Amino acid sequence: MLELTVSPGEVEALVQGSRVTPYQVTVRIRAFSAAEWDAVLDVVSSQIGRVAALLDGELPPEVVDDVHAAGLELLPGAGEVLTNCSCPDFAVPCKHSAAVCYLVADALDDDPFALLLLRGRRRDELLSALRSRRSAAEGSTLPPLKKAPTGVLAKAAFAAAIVPAGSSAGTVPVPPRPLGHAGVPAAVQVLDPPRSSGIDVRDLVTLATDAARRAWEFASGDGDGGLGLTFEQDLARRGALVLGTPELADLAHRAGVPARQLTSWAVAWREGGPGALAVARDEPIEVDEVALAEGVEALGGSVDGNRVTAGRTQLRLGGDGLWYRFDQHFNDWTLSRPPSPDPRDLLTSQD
Repeated sequence: MLELTVSPGEVEALVQGSRVTPYQVTVRIRAFSAAEWDAVLDVVSSQIGRVAALLDGELPPEVVDDVHAAGLELLPGAGEVLTNCSCPDFAVPCKHSAAVCYLVADALDDDPFALLLLRGRRRDELLSALRSRRSAAEGSTLPPLKKAPTGVLAKAAFAAAIVPAGSSAGTVPVPPRPLGHAGVPAAVQVLDPPRSSGIDVRDLVTLATDAARRAWEFASGDGDGGLGLTFEQDLARRGALVLGTPELADLAHRAGVPARQLTSWAVAWREGGPGALAVARDEPIEVDEVALAEGVEALGGSVDGNRVTAGRTQLRLGGDGLWYRFDQHFNDWTLSRPPSPDPRDLLTSQD
């Protein structure tokens, strides 16, 4: 560490790394506004012992409680500390920023007033404001210490609420409907994952966007968000979203399945969901002969379990009682349209 400077809301430091030129590190926390500082000083000035200690150059630990009584937190919480470093490391925070944060903690131990400075007030400004308040308070009643609200029981809050006409007292309000469509999580568009993690930011955006879509479906009542899907079902679902794009081949590679197989699964999922995927994946199975006879009558050809084949067209009877049409392309059987309870509907002029 070559240099460290604390100023209102900010710490600047020069850190010598592996390169000749030192790295510039900045650590920021939110400084209190003028109105927030007035609230803090009102509380602190009402405590004679605190004021005496501060004017004597000491910062009693109880000041933290005083700031809390004013509705604020003197010590920065999670998410309040923002770091920036000129080094090429993508980690947040990088090792240089982390080192500065540790040294800032040491600096606060040596001079607790530096914490007040980070929150926006220099030592001389703070003491001057306290002296003014003490002078104005001489001969008058000190303001009472503010207390945090104790809150009320949920039952009492609902009972006290205004009850709309025609409804009973204590009725839980209907939660607001979710947005009209799924969004994209903003954080993954701003923060790149650490370089050492091996995670590509595009993959992270894809997964986060997919999770947001599934959460929206669950919240809007449009299904269960895919929470009960198996690995193969979820893979087919994700494949259906990228059909016809290079992302499908990449997804297949990452999942360890042939791209042609995933394409077949994705098409099946797009046309008929879990039922179609099961028929596309399963080997021929024995089914009710009476039900199978409908397919034989409609298409003719040979029979193998639940499959009726004639030339390059095949009808498959699913366990859900629906018929699925598959067409042969380059020796692969691919689902060609949504299912139907009547096999004859699958043999119309749409061929």
